[in-house]
Amino acid sequence: MIGLLQRVSEARVEVDGEVVGRIGRGLLVLVAVHRDDTDKDIERLAERLLGYRVFPDDEGRMNRSVRDIGGGLLLVPQFTLTADTRKGTRPSFTKGAAPEKAAEYFDRLAAACRAALDTVETGRFGAHMQVSLTNDGPVTFWLDTGG
Repeated sequence: MIGLLQRVSEARVEVDGEVVGRIGRGLLVLVAVHRDDTDKDIERLAERLLGYRVFPDDEGRMNRSVRDIGGGLLLVPQFTLTADTRKGTRPSFTKGAAPEKAAEYFDRLAAACRAALDTVETGRFGAHMQVSLTNDGPVTFWLDTGG
């Protein structure tokens, strides 16, 4: 699984003009599922998202996690992160999971995060979404479970 993590001061996702997910300070994470991902990839990505230290401590060092600061998590499905862009001018999505598997894994990732964090919002799988954010830093990390 892939999680493109962005530290934000605020973020929201809309579908057809309706806000379906919104957070204040926290992490916006674009999530993609590889075809070879397993249950362990869900667990590993949830663990990393909740524990990744990207928020400043009292000395300004990135030493606190979203859980440490009581921040929010906004998970947005984005299959295009699995694209192979090494050749040509059109991406290949053969590494991505089938929609049924990707939706299931995305939902299971959200459930795992909700079990450990008070504020977990999501985009809508398969929908055309508008994502708005204020990247704080900017701070952006690519997390890959290697599945």
